[in-house]
Parts: sequence; structure tokens; C-alpha cells
Amino acid sequence: MVGSVETVNHSVYSNGSVPNGNCSEEKLDELRRLLGKAEGDPLRIVGVGAGAWGSVFAALLQDSYGQFREKVQIRIWRRPGRAVDRSTAEHLFEVINSREDVLRRLIRRCAYLKYVEARLGDRTLYADEILKDGFCLNMIDTPLCPLKVVTNLQEAVWDADIVVNGLPSTETREVFEEINHYWKERITAPIIISLAKGIEAALDPVPHIITPTQMINRATGVPMENILYLGGPNIASEIYNKEYANARICGSGKWRKHLAKFLRQSHFIVWDNSDLVTHEVMGGLKNVYAIGAGMVAALTNESATSKSVYFAHCTSEMIFITHLLAEEPEKLAGPLLADTYVTLLKGRNAWYGQMLAKGQLNLDMGDNISGKGTIQGVSAIEAFYELLSQFCLSVLHPEENKPVAPVELCPILKTLYNILIKREQSAEAILQALQDETLHDPRERIEIAQSHAFYRPSLLGQP
Repeated sequence: MVGSVETVNHSVYSNGSVPNGNCSEEKLDELRRLLGKAEGDPLRIVGVGAGAWGSVFAALLQDSYGQFREKVQIRIWRRPGRAVDRSTAEHLFEVINSREDVLRRLIRRCAYLKYVEARLGDRTLYADEILKDGFCLNMIDTPLCPLKVVTNLQEAVWDADIVVNGLPSTETREVFEEINHYWKERITAPIIISLAKGIEAALDPVPHIITPTQMINRATGVPMENILYLGGPNIASEIYNKEYANARICGSGKWRKHLAKFLRQSHFIVWDNSDLVTHEVMGGLKNVYAIGAGMVAALTNESATSKSVYFAHCTSEMIFITHLLAEEPEKLAGPLLADTYVTLLKGRNAWYGQMLAKGQLNLDMGDNISGKGTIQGVSAIEAFYELLSQFCLSVLHPEENKPVAPVELCPILKTLYNILIKREQSAEAILQALQDETLHDPRERIEIAQSHAFYRPSLLGQP
């Protein structure tokens, strides 16, 4: 069954400001020329996946370029059939009535009544339905602009020029394998921008990491020069509310500078970098330690001292791991710490750790949480532990003077694995790990990494 597409005429931002039409149109025309688009043939941009960041990304593009309907078409795909529960519908109704601009918009579009009925329990709303009105199920408190929503994947992607992967890393491979069936007849490869932060572990022929961009490449055959990663230290809702933010788009020089210019806005600065896979892996690594930070915060009643102790140990482990993954890890220190910092402050992975420690969530609920989406740190913990526990990657233990698997020097990662994956310990074990008298000074772990040739290019699939 073909999903519906709703046409939106949106010439102002949802907060009432008017986009800079002349500058936006010039950037759009430049990208159209680079892609060889003929007059009358719109540039087709499709978001695949409608989580918080994927929805905000599509909304930013719609706000900036949606007014040029003859030159660009911006759409977003999400699966149909996801019902909005009663409590979420009630909260959504409160959000709508607290925002006069949103309320007036819905009344003009004759869309308000269904939210009244849902509030009263007289009808069921669906996630794709409310997304058309600018409400992302994972981010109800931040209304977006109306979006063109497609619920049929083939219809969404078959002729797309640019595809934005807003899926969790755990769903990327499966969806893009399906997309590949619809691209069999394509003559030219699309450009793909991946927003996914997460990794998979593979052990054959040697232990190595598989990132979302690599999954997309293997699933579709789209060359890596056409696949890029965009990430940075930011929170999706804050970006849409025009708080100043920056990000990096990483990949081949063929497209990244042009796309950085196209995506840049006055409040959202996009830099470019050639180091695709390493930045992608770092985006997954910080989610691992964010979960532990949330646990520590909840278990110590937000103790600043305890959180700083945890931060010292987790950053030293991240630095240690980056020395295994990168030939010049010092170049990653700033971006990694910035991304970690914002995730600890307000990210969903830290929130998940807090809720687990407070007993408001349990592991049997899985890692896809209503109102939040997929908690990608859980799968990342399993992947990093599995990789770093391989003895073929062994490093010299500083005290025992014998080779050990790298994970033996990462006690926080080991503890998180025991809590979340093996389920052998409770959340309180994270505090016990910090209070272990045999725990090394985190400075020593950094010195070990800096004084030894730890770099393992095979971990990123390099010779």
C-alpha cells in the first residue's frame, strides 16, 4: 500500500521568523548545479527515520528551503501504525494549547479537533499522522514545522537525490537492504548523510568495528565517496529552538564542503572533516559512558564530587580507547569531550542510566523507550566490550607486566557490560567500581596510552 504524502506551504519558521530567502535560494541553486538538476526537476531530499534528530534535521531543511517548491522537495519517511498512547496524547494537547502559534496553525489547517478527541480518549492518533503536523513522538515538547510524511519506503526513496539516515544504528542495515531493492534501476548513486551514532562488532577475519556508513555501503553498493556522517555536540530540540550549535560533516572531499555550506545556518555552523569513520565511532563511544554517568548522578543524588570522579575515569578510558582506534588521537580530544559533555548534561543515554538506577525503568523493557526512542549506548557497550576483550589486541598491563585484553584496563566499560548486557550486577555496581581501592589513577591510564604504540588500524577495517 502506498503511503500518503501531505503537501505543505511553509514560508515562515514555526516561531514566526522569516527565513533569509535570497541566501538560501543561492545555496540551493549551487547544490542543484553540482548535482546536474535541470530546470523543473526538483532536488529530492528524503529523511529516512523520524526520531528526534532525524525529524529536526528534516524540519531545519524545510524551514530553510521549503518555500522554493519548484526547486526542492523535502520529505521524511517513517513506519506507519505506531499509535500514540493516551498519556502522550494528553501531554501533546497541553503543549498545543500552551503555544498560540501552534494552536492557530492547527485551527487554520482544520487539524485541531483530532487532538481534542485524542485528549478525551475518543480517537487514536498515530506517529506518522502527528508528524505531518510537526510533532515528533520522541520530542513532543518541541513542535516543529509541518512536514511532508511518506509511509511507503519505496515511494520515499526510489528517486531521491539526497537521503538522510535518521535511523538508529541497530536498524540501519535492515532498512537500507530493503532500500537497495528499490535502487536496482538507478543510473546515478544518491548522496547519503548518516546521523546515526552507534557501532557493531565483527570478529572475522579479525576483530573490527562496523559503522552505520559502512553498513549503508555494504547494503546498497553506494560508493563511500557518496556517504557522509554528520554529528556534533548538540541536542536536537535546542537546535530547532535556534540555540547556537555546531556540527561536523565528515567524508570524501567530493561532497562534504558543498554540503557543509548547504546545511549551514546562522545558528547551526557546520564544519567539514575528512576523517569519516573515526568521528562516527567516537559518536558511539560517548553514549557508552553517558549511561554510567546517569547512574552515578541518580545513585548519589546529583553529587558533583561523585560525578566528577566518574568523569575523570570515563574520559581516561575514552582516551585510552581512542589511542587504539586513531593514529592521531589528540585531534579527537576536543570533539569527543564536547560531545560527551552535552550527552551527560541532557542526552537520552544519561537519562536512561538515571531511570534505571531510580528503578523507574528496567532492562526487560528493552532499549527502545516510549517518548525517547532507541538508547544506542546499550548496543555500543556490547560492541565495544566484545571487541576490546579479544586477546589478539592485547596490551601490556602496567603492573603485572603481562599482555591482557584492552578491556581489562577499562573497568567502567566492564562494569557497564556486567550491568546492562550480562545482567549480573545492579546499577549500584558502578559506584563500587569507582570506590575500588585497586582502581588506577585515571592519569596513569592516559600515560599508558600515550607512551605505548597501541594503535590498531585493523579495528577500523584498515590494513
